[in-house]
This record gives sequence, C-alpha cells and structure tokens, in this order.
Amino acid sequence: MLLIGGGLILLLAVLYLWGPLKPSQEVTAAVVSRIYPSQAYTLLNASGYVVPQRQAAVSSKSTGRLAYLGVEEGSRVKKGQIMAALENEDLVAQRNQAAAQVKDAQAALDTAQAELVDARLQYERYKTLVQQDLVARQDFDSAQARFHKAQAQVAAARAQINASQANLANAQAALEYSYIRSPFDGVVLTKNADVGEVVAPFGAAATAKASVVTMADFASLMVEADVAEANLDKVHRGQPCEIALDAIPDQRFRGEVHMIVPTADRAKATVMTKVKFLELDDRILPEMSAKVAFLSQPLETGETKPLLAVNQSALITRNGKRMAFLVRENHVRLTEVAVGEEMGELVEITGGLKEGDRVVLNPPASLKDGDRVRLKEG
Repeated sequence: MLLIGGGLILLLAVLYLWGPLKPSQEVTAAVVSRIYPSQAYTLLNASGYVVPQRQAAVSSKSTGRLAYLGVEEGSRVKKGQIMAALENEDLVAQRNQAAAQVKDAQAALDTAQAELVDARLQYERYKTLVQQDLVARQDFDSAQARFHKAQAQVAAARAQINASQANLANAQAALEYSYIRSPFDGVVLTKNADVGEVVAPFGAAATAKASVVTMADFASLMVEADVAEANLDKVHRGQPCEIALDAIPDQRFRGEVHMIVPTADRAKATVMTKVKFLELDDRILPEMSAKVAFLSQPLETGETKPLLAVNQSALITRNGKRMAFLVRENHVRLTEVAVGEEMGELVEITGGLKEGDRVVLNPPASLKDGDRVRLKEG
C-alpha cells in the first residue's frame, strides 16, 4: 500500500510539474501589428487640414449677363483659358468700328504722303527756277506753302493713326473684360453663377453675382497644422514630415515643413505650421483632414508603406534562430520567426507571424513550448 501510495504521489508530482496539471504561468503579450517606419522617428504629432495656398474667386471686371460658361466643378483649366463670357455683341461692334477707323486713318496717311511727295518735287523745282528768275516769286511761295501744308497733313494723319489705335486698344480691352479667364493653372472648386444671370464686380447690384467660379491651384496644396506653443522647439523649417489623410488611410505621404507662421493663436495657444507635400496625388483634395508626424530624419521612398512589426523583447534566440512564443488560447507555441530591419524598440517581421498574432513579451527562462499561460490583466 505504501508503494502504491508513493507511486501515486510521484505521478501527481510529475503531472503537476510537467504535465497537464502544471499551473499556468502569468505572462504579458504583445500584438504583432502593421506600423509605419515613421513611428520610430516621430518627434511630434499634429492635426490640420489640406489648404491650397493659391485660391481665387474669379469674377468679371465689368457688369453684364452671363452668356457662356465652359467649366463646372472639377474642371481643370490652364492659365489664360476662357472659362466664361458675358454678352458682348455691342463690344464686338465697337471693336470692329475702332479697327475700321485705324484702316481709314492709315488710308488718309497714304494720301497725305503721296501729296507730300508731289509738293516736295514742285517745291524743289520752283526753288531752282526762282533762283534763275524763270518763275515768279509768288509761284515759288505758293509751292513752298503747299509743301509745308503737305508735311503738316502727314503729321496729322500719323497722329490720327495713333489716336485710332488707342481707341482700338480701348475697345479691345473693353471686349476682353467680357471674357473671364483663368488667372493660373488650377481646378474649379465651385460654380457660383449660371448662364443668364447678371454678374458684376464685387456684386455691385443687389441681384448680381460677385464671382462666377472659385478655383484653386492644386500644385500649391499644403497641410496647415496647429502646433502647441510648448512643442514649437521640436519643429523647424525644412523638417521632414509624414502626412496621413483620413480619406486615404492606406497610404502615407512624405512632406516637409514649408513655413512656421510668425504669429500665435492666443485662444488655442498654438502656432500654425504649413507642411508641403513632396509627392502630390490626384486623390488629395482641399479641406481634407490630415495628421502630420514631425520626424527626426527623412524617410526613404519605400518607407511610406506599412510593415509587420513587434516589440524586440518578444523575441529570443535558440540555436542561432530567432524565436517567439506564440499564444494560442491558453498555451504557447515556440515559433521560428524571420526578421528584417530594427526600428527602435520594434523589429520588422518578414515571416513566421501574421498581423494580430499575440506573442509573449519578455518570456521567462522557465517557459517551454506547449506550456499553459494566462495573460496578465491590465
């Protein structure tokens, strides 16, 4: 009986120490997750909005009824492109009339120059003859007066051409004011008037529209982020940044501090910082919300994509291989892991684990493959 009792106790001891009766160990778990490399270099985070630095509410310089509108929201336009036009039949007629007056003045100049040539020849001829007393002095005086009059007529014709050309330029400018052109390369954001409506500069009339379209230069898009005054020493012009947009969660954009606005917001105790995009994307739109990470070093092109990573303290080395204790329900499985680059406290996982896996953090030396564990709460 003693032998049986002793064997039972020994069996229970073995089961307790190494078998299913062995008590579970309390461990802390770390989750394998996707992170961006910038997280290891981030000094400060701030939030803001995408704002175009060149934006214009384009209006007409003259008052009139809108006769043509060639753009809509989202239209891309080039600098100088006609986006809209006012009714301008009267201005076209005035321009044509002024152009005809220029031609008429040119014809008058041609006539005056022909008269001048004839008058000069007669004057030179009479000048020689009067010296030889072959013509009367009175006839010479008449030829001389005719020559001077022809000179004056040519000068008057030239002055008339200048005046008619100035009148044509004025008529052309008035006609040009009826066309609404793009002031720069950009994209139409809003359309504020339709064909048939009256538009006027500054909305002078009660029923007139002040602007026809609102447009922005998408090449000037920047993130305007508020940085707390207490953290302003962590930001400097030219500092590398990473921009995350809520509308494009699967991609991060490289950026750079363009400007620290030299004034503070007294109410919020913040300073506006403008961050420019180093690469633009057609999906980036004005007024999108954005988050900016101010970095200690610039990112390479490939570092804008997320990587699978885990805390380095979750890995151990066994027989020259990197291993981790993978938590499966209430047991652990010793798993071989392939690793990549180190990023501060984190290390890239290239094989052996997948996103969402839980591994034991700082595994104790007594932990073995298949051991029961319980996760530490809190």
